[in-house]
Amino acid sequence: MSSVPPVPSVPSVPSVSSVPPASSVERVVQFTGPRQVEVAEHTRAALPPGHLRVRTRYSGISAGTELTAYRGTNPYLTRTWDPEARLFRDGAPGIEYPVAGWGYSEVGEVVEVSPELAGTPGLPVPGDLVWGIWGHRSEGIVPAERMVGHTLPAGLEPLAGAFARVGAIAYNAVLAGDIHLGEDVAVFGQGVIGLLTTRLARLSGARVTAVDALDGRLETAKHYGARHTLNARTDAVAERVREATGGLGADLAIEISGAYPALHEALRSVAAGGRVVASGFYQGDGIGLRLGDEFHHNRVQLICSQIGGVPPQLSNRWSVERLQQTFLRLVAEGQVDVDSLVSHVVPVADAADAYVLLDERPAEALQVVLEF
Repeated sequence: MSSVPPVPSVPSVPSVSSVPPASSVERVVQFTGPRQVEVAEHTRAALPPGHLRVRTRYSGISAGTELTAYRGTNPYLTRTWDPEARLFRDGAPGIEYPVAGWGYSEVGEVVEVSPELAGTPGLPVPGDLVWGIWGHRSEGIVPAERMVGHTLPAGLEPLAGAFARVGAIAYNAVLAGDIHLGEDVAVFGQGVIGLLTTRLARLSGARVTAVDALDGRLETAKHYGARHTLNARTDAVAERVREATGGLGADLAIEISGAYPALHEALRSVAAGGRVVASGFYQGDGIGLRLGDEFHHNRVQLICSQIGGVPPQLSNRWSVERLQQTFLRLVAEGQVDVDSLVSHVVPVADAADAYVLLDERPAEALQVVLEF
């Protein structure tokens, strides 16, 4: 498929034609406790050597990772990550409230470059629109090496840059699944990342079955390439997947919702010796996941996908940077639509309302973006 099929209409997104003058105050979205959000103001910091200053236009909210900090379930709030041992240690928390600037989907305009960096090949210059990670803050002070190659591709609206990271998460899961042309793939979870996973799996040659508990998202999944859709609340998912595959089961399931019952159903849905990619951010104990059932008896391969790295077998050719850049190129080429995934653009002053929406009324939202 060389172009994106029509998608349902969503509320129009206001365009930004200019960036307001610099302020001496920086605004930062922070969680002060579980389900407590404020927009704090800090004095604007001086630009240190080796850095760029970027004034934020848009910052996308992650309905997965960020909500774990918002709700108080993130493991870093109760344990410490030991990067050398690669283990979580009980005891002191790794992060404490207030948790400030938790965002990883930003786009903005370069307004200042440290003088000694002038002429650095590939480095954005003042006036360039760039994408990257600097959190929900009105300005980001970003190390220069992290911004090389991060100029927004020509022809893309600024809002599209806020999808680089979420697109890379979906892309990483698809690469981890090692899809082959004509295989049957079930994608569990049709939020923003799930819909992008459905589209990328379809572009990779898969016949996709989309699974979610919300009919509206399943309808959108059809426009993103799903051949079949199943409602997790009303359909016998594993049985229906097997019926659609001549009794075999899916070759691959990608679980992207972070719900243990969904992971369990993904394990039930694949063929003997099939593959399941677990790409959701699971919280707490695995209630609803029974590894002594189909997982054990069908010898299912369970593969973890996490955006801290690419599948090991691809690490000589792929990197997280390549994932992000390639995804944005696919958007620029018209292979993947992101505009229709934006359901709400919220002024940063109303950030608290945006989190309440995602936490309490997820059926009403897809990608929620803060506008600075």
